[in-house]
Amino acid sequence: MIKKSVTMSDVAKAMGVSTVTVSKALGDREGVSEALRERIKQKATEMGYRAHTGGHAQNDGLTYNIGIVVAKRFISEPSAFYWIMYKYLVELLQKQNYYGMLEVVEDGADSPCEIPNSVRDRKVDGLILLGQFSDKYIDKLMQYYIPTVFLDFYGSRDDADTVLSDNFYGAYILTTHLIVNGHRRIGFLGSIGSTSSIQDRYLGYYKALLENRLPLRQDWIVGDRSYEGEIHKSFELPKDLPTAFVCNCDESAFKLVSQLRDMGLRIPDDISVAGYDNHVYSTMCQPHLTTMDVNSRQMASEAVEIILHKIRDGSYKRGRTLVMGKLVLRDSVKNLRVTNE
Repeated sequence: MIKKSVTMSDVAKAMGVSTVTVSKALGDREGVSEALRERIKQKATEMGYRAHTGGHAQNDGLTYNIGIVVAKRFISEPSAFYWIMYKYLVELLQKQNYYGMLEVVEDGADSPCEIPNSVRDRKVDGLILLGQFSDKYIDKLMQYYIPTVFLDFYGSRDDADTVLSDNFYGAYILTTHLIVNGHRRIGFLGSIGSTSSIQDRYLGYYKALLENRLPLRQDWIVGDRSYEGEIHKSFELPKDLPTAFVCNCDESAFKLVSQLRDMGLRIPDDISVAGYDNHVYSTMCQPHLTTMDVNSRQMASEAVEIILHKIRDGSYKRGRTLVMGKLVLRDSVKNLRVTNE
């Protein structure tokens, strides 16, 4: 019987550290304390690990590539939110001696659900799915049994590891801020069926209305994007406008402010507008947007930590990880209480 060779993954599991840490220690690279380096080397020797010269160990069984898969509709612009998230992921992976491979795919009603070559050819150790994907596409991707983390969305699978901004609570806090400032006629701008994030933000908005016994008017729920995810240049606004809008993202809020101004309305004197994400549009907008800051760097950090842990330990499950946001107060919301008192 041929004895199975010891891999870096075996050493990592025995030491309770990541495979990347073992690779750094055995390769005498920075990022590992001297004491830990010596313990890892000793354990590797005891276990009979043998490395080859040059690069990563030949028998560690890893490619040191992580596929970052994103639907094409989410990165149509260089300033798009998911480009920012992708840059964070690549930066964090590099610190762990991993390479983030961007895979842009079509995922829509008429798309063929094509699987990236890096997945089919087993050229990645793990996958980070960034943005919303259909259950059909996810099911097809999961057939390859590659460690996977969902980032900034969730689907119907109960076996998925997911990292999310706390969208429900964030929109609840944002809407409550408007209510505390005297607003009783509050609308929501966002296509509810587009992504799980928008849907959760809508539900947080709705909870705040329910708690304060405020009406949910369907004519004040305004869609902001096409099925393909492209945000409209203008929105179908009701004739009877609310005093404030909670917007599902800063880009939509930015476009709404422009449209309202073209209608002769002043922000926030005539109508208040709140955004979400604290993205570049929040400060491009005049006035600057009150918004909910999404801690995208922390979300990326959680996703990287989870995927590397899953690579090291195939049985590892984290489940659902929520990252808190922070309310950012600027000049786009008027305090009606001051006016009425």
